Amino acid sequence: MAGVLLIGMSAFASGKKTEKINVAGKCGMCETRIEKAALAIDGVKKADYDLKAKTLAVTYDENKTNTDGIEKAMAAVGHDTDKFKAEDAVYSKLPGCCKYRK
Repeated sequence: MAGVLLIGMSAFASGKKTEKINVAGKCGMCETRIEKAALAIDGVKKADYDLKAKTLAVTYDENKTNTDGIEKAMAAVGHDTDKFKAEDAVYSKLPGCCKYRK
């Protein structure tokens, strides 16, 4: 019985991955929006945005999602990443304090 439990746990552990993703943001509202969008993705277990470093540390199950999916979700809520740019229409709806483009 213990062997079966360990096999099941190791299968999950092998799919668990933590990455840092560059995400543009300027304020606490950005931080909240970015973390909320990441946590809404199936497979994301933990999301922590570092406002100073402009990075999202995200822990996810790589069997359910990947960094492209996470970066697309950031762009969908108005935040550019290294790979995906938020649509201008979405970006323009961000509050003034969240506008990071020059």
